[in-house]
Amino acid sequence: MKSFFHGNGALPVSVALVLAIGLTSLSLGAVHMSLGQVGAILGQPLGIRLPVSYEAGDAALLWTIRMPRVLCGVFVGAGLALGGAVLQGLFRNPLADPTLIGVSSGAALSSVSCLVVGDAFLRRVSPDWNLFAVPLASFAGGFLLVSLVWRLSRQEGCTQVSTMLLAGIALNSLCGAGIGILTFVANDAQLRNITFWSLGSLGGMTWSMVGILGIFTLVPALYLLRQARALNVLLLGEAEAGHLGIDVESLKRRIVLSAALIVGVAVSFVGIIGFVGLVAPHLVRLWLGPDYRRLLPCAALIGAALIGAADLVARLVVVPAELPIGVVTALLGAPFFLWILRRERGGL
Repeated sequence: MKSFFHGNGALPVSVALVLAIGLTSLSLGAVHMSLGQVGAILGQPLGIRLPVSYEAGDAALLWTIRMPRVLCGVFVGAGLALGGAVLQGLFRNPLADPTLIGVSSGAALSSVSCLVVGDAFLRRVSPDWNLFAVPLASFAGGFLLVSLVWRLSRQEGCTQVSTMLLAGIALNSLCGAGIGILTFVANDAQLRNITFWSLGSLGGMTWSMVGILGIFTLVPALYLLRQARALNVLLLGEAEAGHLGIDVESLKRRIVLSAALIVGVAVSFVGIIGFVGLVAPHLVRLWLGPDYRRLLPCAALIGAALIGAADLVARLVVVPAELPIGVVTALLGAPFFLWILRRERGGL
């Protein structure tokens, strides 16, 4: 049994965990539905009729609110975890996180700018476009900042990973200062929007958002999963990887850009949700080891499960209101991060 959970059974176990948390999220909330009712509602479009009664309002609630929310959570959690896993391989450091390359801070600065400076413009825009204005600005800001970090880390045609890390830290601080200035000049309504976005939330997800998140998560995710062998070789060191036929510079560029895309899209729709990109890959590494052929798919699934569980807690703790999901992930991730630090230093 132990070999099953640590071997070929790891992927089915991870899938089962995501499904279990997803079904629980569909069932629980301010309006409770039994798992039988959830199954009956999900089976009805497929022609599967279960001997369980439910109200039309329950079906509307599940299809229009809870299902888009759960699916968006799956894509966001998988994207953040996958981005964290590949960046940890690139930096060869289990403490690396997508925030290090500036995706989150660039997205945050652009979003806050859109909420404060662009508020007057957004009032004149069609509500359909208004819905995507902040996500588009967020994604553009995150991608531009990552591009700047990449250019600053280039030296004589090579990318210095240590320089990339330092440039990311500096630009993160600069973006933080910009956000502080914009927060200072914002009015009360804008401050509420800024606070809501900066702490992260899966509330208000729609099927349109599910489609966009799905496309821009699955495409880079499939590419990153194909880089598992190259990341395994990169663990030996850049020089050794080059001797073994890996184009290290091209690999670093493609990994950074793919991670920026997958994380930037997630942050743009749900705001800043910390620690998932750190915790999920590290949990899988402790569970299955450093082989990226198993680590990447399982990290994506565990990330999806973590976001689903955190969102479930956020919705149930203060019913009928809800906590920002970033608060829940921080309460989980910060102690785990400190435990990793102690473990890396031999404190445990």
